[in-house]
Amino acid sequence: MPVKLKSKEEIAIMREGGKILATVVDAVMKKIKAGVSTMELNEFAEQMIKDHGAKPSFKNYKTAWASTPFPSALCISINEEVVHGIPKADRIIKSGDVIGIDCGLEYKGLYTDMAKTKIVDRNKDKRAAQMVSITEEALTKGIKRIKPGRRLNEISKAIQDHIESHGFAVVRQLVGHGVGFAAHEEPQVPNYEDPQFGKLILKSGMTLAIEPMVTMGDWPVETLKDGWTIVTEDGSLSAHFEHTIAVTDRGYEILTKL
Repeated sequence: MPVKLKSKEEIAIMREGGKILATVVDAVMKKIKAGVSTMELNEFAEQMIKDHGAKPSFKNYKTAWASTPFPSALCISINEEVVHGIPKADRIIKSGDVIGIDCGLEYKGLYTDMAKTKIVDRNKDKRAAQMVSITEEALTKGIKRIKPGRRLNEISKAIQDHIESHGFAVVRQLVGHGVGFAAHEEPQVPNYEDPQFGKLILKSGMTLAIEPMVTMGDWPVETLKDGWTIVTEDGSLSAHFEHTIAVTDRGYEILTKL
């Protein structure tokens, strides 16, 4: 399917939605602490999204590879969980946990997507803290490669080079994606160099969800029996950061920031 470009008016709406999303994610990150249940965070986020006149785009999201729709507004992934962790009332956050929050919303018919990771209190493993920092840095480096006329693969290479130069692994089975008219649309945006996607040329009006997913061990992942939660095969810790980006005439704009 072809990549769908957005008009300036559509990007303006995505900018509004992105600011709402950034506000929600920031508030959720501040509420993360030991003793809080993941369902409590989810309910807080869903109400906040609705209070801003938006809709949670993940809730009831259907996909061909899962037998049931995703049940909640937030994906909350802990430790070895890479993405798509399902919030539960009895899933209590502990000190030292590595928590990834992924959230998407629909505002005035257009979609934005965002993710952040943090370590609760302190994790004695300094390598885990480094992984979180490197993943966020890799997102920034990938975004900085965005400019009309450049190849999509330049984003992927910048992310992969930064992550692997510090001894971490890039998840291969999961990628970033286009976003805007739907929660997920073309193009796919790998976090590693892939000739299959490398020829795509960036154009003004593209809107992309860039999202490096990184592990402390090896890169293969698998899906749990719930049909959604994706974990590292080797049980190693994982981190995930994401922004929705608009390709502009001169470069890029991060739509999901305060």
